[in-house]
Amino acid sequence: MKKFLSLSLLALLGAFWADAKVILPSVFSDNMVFQRNSEAAIWGWTDGNGKISVTTTWTGAKYTATPDSNGKWMLRIPTPEAGGPYKVTIADGSEKIILSNVLVGEVWFCSGQSNMEMIMSGYPGQPTEGGVDEITNADPQVPIRICTITHNPSLTPLDQTKGSWKENTPEVVSNTSATAYFFAKKLHQSLRIPIGILVSSVGGTAIECWMDKSTVSGKFTGEFDLGFLEGKDMPKELSTTPCVFFNGMVAPLIPFTFKGMIWYQGETNRFRPSQYTRLQKEYVEMMRRLFDNPDAPFYFAQLAPYSYSDPDGWTLGYFREAQQKSLDLIPHSGMAATVDVGEYGTIHPKKKREVGYRLAYLALYNDYGVKGLNPVSPTFKSVEFREGKAFIKTNTDGRQIGPIDVDLAGFEIAGADKVFHPATGRIIDWSGTVMVTSPEVPEPVAVRYCFRNWGEGTVFNNYGIPVSPFRTDDWDL
Repeated sequence: MKKFLSLSLLALLGAFWADAKVILPSVFSDNMVFQRNSEAAIWGWTDGNGKISVTTTWTGAKYTATPDSNGKWMLRIPTPEAGGPYKVTIADGSEKIILSNVLVGEVWFCSGQSNMEMIMSGYPGQPTEGGVDEITNADPQVPIRICTITHNPSLTPLDQTKGSWKENTPEVVSNTSATAYFFAKKLHQSLRIPIGILVSSVGGTAIECWMDKSTVSGKFTGEFDLGFLEGKDMPKELSTTPCVFFNGMVAPLIPFTFKGMIWYQGETNRFRPSQYTRLQKEYVEMMRRLFDNPDAPFYFAQLAPYSYSDPDGWTLGYFREAQQKSLDLIPHSGMAATVDVGEYGTIHPKKKREVGYRLAYLALYNDYGVKGLNPVSPTFKSVEFREGKAFIKTNTDGRQIGPIDVDLAGFEIAGADKVFHPATGRIIDWSGTVMVTSPEVPEPVAVRYCFRNWGEGTVFNNYGIPVSPFRTDDWDL
């Protein structure tokens, strides 16, 4: 074998490949999904000297590639409309690999930290709501396919990682990201085509863990210490260590072809809101560039309410504000609001269905032409203070907010002393204007809604999408 086929790579590939002359990344396997209507990338390595051929049963056409001096080859194959199952044959003239039970459909890259990683069977003592039904109803005949990448931090970008495509069986679904699975399920229910989810997530990780060295060093000069990347020893604390999960769990997947990305992450970056807005923008630009997918949609989950041992603190409010701001910096992006699905006692809320579905609503509306709904969270638009009351208007895109004619919790109001007091909100007309009052604040100058670490949303648009937390002031309390 040539030198590029290191002992560690051979060990990772296992005995199955020991005598093979053609080696594929693990992300190309039986049961996989290719992105439909695309020029899908496929690549690998060979120790032979001849050309590599790839043949697909959806056309019968043969595509060829010439390996470089290190034996690596890559080509792009045209994919049809959704369908399958198909076979894909990769051969170098003397050896061949056949990928079976292959589907063509929509593929989404799903990443983040623990709330993306949380599986359908839940964490110990922290179940996923509805998880048992999803597990027992899983059916391999339903064309949802799942590839979960194994935890694999690395000091340098790798060529190979662990993770192969699986069918939609109870055992597989039980160990699949609940958020990603609910997202895939809703897409399949609406589009009626195969859906593939490629899940690469690790609990507790900061966003910079998922970024490459070039982006971190070039865009955030002096903000992160990258000296450890020149050494041989992995840092003991990986949750905020830049680049290591990109190197081991993203780099080996480049340039796999997918439709778009969903992202549930931020808890570890919670104390750095202004930096996070920049980080998320650069993360998306990096992913689009490296995967040669400049228009890939990017949909992310807002952080849900949680006490964080300081339920009255403002930290989460400032962070969610930073998440909101990133929408203006990232083209073709959207945010799934979560202010109604948190839990006081756990950072891992059980209501993953709502998160996955809301992410799917954004994709269906923006990317698949499904109209008749508004999946965008209403946001603060303006405030007017008069007669000791605050009158709030939101951006609702033609649909009012509700419920009307009931007292609404979650609001706070302050006077010039900058001390916030609980207040009552009430939607007073069909336009969706919210009147906010408190007997303790006769002359209000500022309003906040669900801006503390813990607080449950009470205001929604007509499609059940909650109003995002907001503040009318710019005070740093």
